[in-house]
Amino acid sequence: MTAEDWAPDDVDLQRPNAARVYDYYLGGSHNFAVDREMARKAIDMWPDLPMIIRANRAFLARAVRFLVRQGVRQFLDLGSGIPTVGSVHEVAQAESPDARVVYVDIDPVAVAHARMILAGNKNATVIQGDLRRPDGILGQPDVVKLLDLDEPVGVLMIAVLHFVPDADDPAAIIAGYRRTLQSDSYIAVSHASDDELPPQLTADHRALYARTPTPMCMRSRAEIVGLLEGWVLVEPGLVRIPLWRPDPGEELPADPHLFAGYAGVASLVTA
Repeated sequence: MTAEDWAPDDVDLQRPNAARVYDYYLGGSHNFAVDREMARKAIDMWPDLPMIIRANRAFLARAVRFLVRQGVRQFLDLGSGIPTVGSVHEVAQAESPDARVVYVDIDPVAVAHARMILAGNKNATVIQGDLRRPDGILGQPDVVKLLDLDEPVGVLMIAVLHFVPDADDPAAIIAGYRRTLQSDSYIAVSHASDDELPPQLTADHRALYARTPTPMCMRSRAEIVGLLEGWVLVEPGLVRIPLWRPDPGEELPADPHLFAGYAGVASLVTA
């Protein structure tokens, strides 16, 4: 059976999807021909893209391990895409088998894949939902069942906020989650940026993503920091993706600005 055979009826197989394109960049198999075509065009335009995506995935793993070591045992992964190798539940549960993870994605294909991948894992689940609606996400029965919001939560917004336009007020969305969380909670963010990059390159990339249901909105470092009002960035702050707490012995890039984005982890400010 091909992916197209089991895809939900309401999925447009003629239009690329950002989550499935991301899966292709990572070398996954959960994508369709239209996604692969777009990804190959993007790589032709920007050959560093696979390197950037892998660096982003490595940041996710480092951030999750850091949070587990801070005592966090439950995670809400917003805009999670398809949880393939190196995903949150694998990293967190390797550190602490009792870690619980709820994945959230708006794409029915990503959710369908995730349900198959997570089958039999009682401490991880996936829901289909729009991260722009914090109350709707946090009130979903599967979230309430698996996560105890009276305890610290690690909220993950990895490579997703650049798909939330200014008109949707991403700062207010983040604040909506923050208001529900307890002290000692954290947020981990990575976000595409066009700082120090050729304007034509990023303009062409945005034009390519305009073909998807989720156009890309790159932001400056200052704009990304502004989204995190009410949180305190932990060291080393918001930095180029591979520079956030690299593993011991890890070789650092000669030109970090080529990674076209920033990453950081922040703790919840308490009164």
